Amino acid sequence: MGYVYLLLAAALWGLIGPVSRIAFQEGLSPLLVAFFRAAIAWVFFALHALLLGQVRVARRDLPALVLFGVVSVALFYGAYQLAVDYGGAALASVLLYTAPAWVALLSHLILKEPLDRKGLLAVALTLLGVALMGLGGGSEVRAGFLALFFGLLSGFTYALYYIFGKLYLPRYATPTLFLYALPVGALALWPFVDFAPLSGRAWAALLFLGLFSTYGAYLAYYAGLRRLPATRASVVATLEPVVANLFAFLLFREVLAPLGYLGAALVLWAVLLTVRR
Repeated sequence: MGYVYLLLAAALWGLIGPVSRIAFQEGLSPLLVAFFRAAIAWVFFALHALLLGQVRVARRDLPALVLFGVVSVALFYGAYQLAVDYGGAALASVLLYTAPAWVALLSHLILKEPLDRKGLLAVALTLLGVALMGLGGGSEVRAGFLALFFGLLSGFTYALYYIFGKLYLPRYATPTLFLYALPVGALALWPFVDFAPLSGRAWAALLFLGLFSTYGAYLAYYAGLRRLPATRASVVATLEPVVANLFAFLLFREVLAPLGYLGAALVLWAVLLTVRR
C-alpha cells in the first residue's frame, strides 16, 4: 500500500502542469492559478485540521510558518505556474526535479551536511542537464530564458521546503502545517493577481489542482512515507515528470528535442544519485 500511495501522489503532482495549461486556455493568468490552488487546498486542509483538532502551533514557530508560506507556497506555486506558461508542462516538470541537487547543496551550506563526490556529481549533472534542455526545445516546448529561470526557481523553492521542514517543523502534522502556510502564500500572491470571470472549465481545472493535486497528493505522499523508507519514497516520486510528460504529449503534443530528452535523463540520473547518496 505504501507504493500505491506514493504512485498516486506522483501521478497527481504530475498532472499539475497539464491541468494548469487547461486553465491558461480559459484565460487565467499563471499567478491567478497559483492563488486559487493555494486557496482551495487551504479550505480542505483547514477542515481536516479542525476535525482532527490539529490547529495549535507554538508562538515561536509562527515566523518560520510565515516564511514557509511566502517561499514554499507563494514563490514555489507561482514560479511553477509561470514555468508551465513560458516553457510548457513537460519542461517545467523536469526542471522542478532539479530540487534534489539543490537540497544536496543547501544541506551542505545551511545544515553543514557533508557534500561528497556523489553529491557534487549530482549537482554537475543537474546543471549540464538544464543546459542541454535549454538547447533542445521541441514541439510546443519553449526552452527560453524565462522558462528555464522559473523552472529552476520552482526547483530551488521546492528544495527549500525540505530545508524548512528539517530546521523548524518536524513536530507538526501535515494539515497543521498547511493550515497556516497556505493562507500566507495566497495572501502573498494576491497583489500580483488580476481576477477575471471564471468559466466552468476553469473552475473544474482549479478545483482539480486544489483538491487532488495539492490536498490529495500531500496526504497520499505522507501516507506512503509512513509505510516506506524516505529513500524509496523519493525514488518513486520521480515518476512525477514522467506522468507530466505523458499527459503533456497526449493533451498538447508537447515533445522535447533529442538533446532536451538527454538533458532530462541527466537530471533524473542526478535525482537517483542524490537519493542513493
